[in-house]
Amino acid sequence: MDKNNPSAARNVNKMPSAQRPKAEGKGPAERPAGRKRKKRRPDPRTRIFEVIQIGQTEDMPSRLFDYLLVLNIFANITVLILGTFEELNAYGDIFQAVEMVTVLFFCLEYALRIWTADLLYPGLSRKEAIFRFILSYDGIIDLFTILPFFFLRGFTVFRILRVVRIFHLFRINSSYDSFNVITEVIYEKRNQIVSSVVIILILMLASSLCIYSVEHDAQPEAFRNAFSGIWWSMTTIFTVGYGDIVPITLVGRILAVITTFLGVGVVAIPTGIISAGFVEQYQKVQQESRVEVYKNATSCLYVEGDSGFAGRNIRNVEDEHNYVVTAVIRDSNVLVPKDDLILQDGDTIIYMII
Repeated sequence: MDKNNPSAARNVNKMPSAQRPKAEGKGPAERPAGRKRKKRRPDPRTRIFEVIQIGQTEDMPSRLFDYLLVLNIFANITVLILGTFEELNAYGDIFQAVEMVTVLFFCLEYALRIWTADLLYPGLSRKEAIFRFILSYDGIIDLFTILPFFFLRGFTVFRILRVVRIFHLFRINSSYDSFNVITEVIYEKRNQIVSSVVIILILMLASSLCIYSVEHDAQPEAFRNAFSGIWWSMTTIFTVGYGDIVPITLVGRILAVITTFLGVGVVAIPTGIISAGFVEQYQKVQQESRVEVYKNATSCLYVEGDSGFAGRNIRNVEDEHNYVVTAVIRDSNVLVPKDDLILQDGDTIIYMII
């Protein structure tokens, strides 16, 4: 083709694609048909992080890992308990082998969680993420369940804390559950609870000093100092009654009766506070659920003489028609829908259907 002839170039461009002269060399059409673009494999570290993440129910390998974790937790705790029975000393080697296998599994899990810590905390650097995980609640629990096997044999009881992981596995601490209710109630009532605890401590201190001053001369070995009185007041206030320290004087016994009565009332204070908090929290949840269910479902009804609503109270209308009356408009005034409010001709009812 003559490069100096622009008309020839234009004619070539106007040709159909099948008639155009092919350029030298291999183009896209001449590539082997069997060659396909390889799919990009996921990062192994990312995949491991997805598997060891707790509660990934839609991922079968992750679910299997969760079940394996639960099995190891129960096996570890079971051999820990069975090892305390002298009758089972003959199976000590088996218990030790099971303990070793489960602890090795815990070590592997702990190492993998450290390795993938930056994926758990994407906003931090790798070192900061590892440090954050080690100091987190799960990281501390994992560490304390591993170390006793190697160094601190007397602290194997910390392995029972692994049971907390099971709560996560079954999503007990998900969006809103009983554990969240407990923590929220305690947090909201923290001031009242602290005040009641302070009252209990003051009562314990006062009763211990009183019983010490009354009983010290009669039984100096039992009430050697004020601390002995604190132990007695604690067992009396909380009605434990171990019986290792009891008053023998008349004044001391009268003081014990008074302390017992006061203790019952004082200990009931935090119980009542927490119970009231649970009731309030339950009502709050019910109200939120009710608003969510009936949201955007409000309707209005005009009361006329032949409608059958005039002359009836709100409670009867709600019970008969499964309504929840939210307001009553009468003569441009909005009335609170009390149960005993009598509807009149010309009223407008704002209601929701249950």
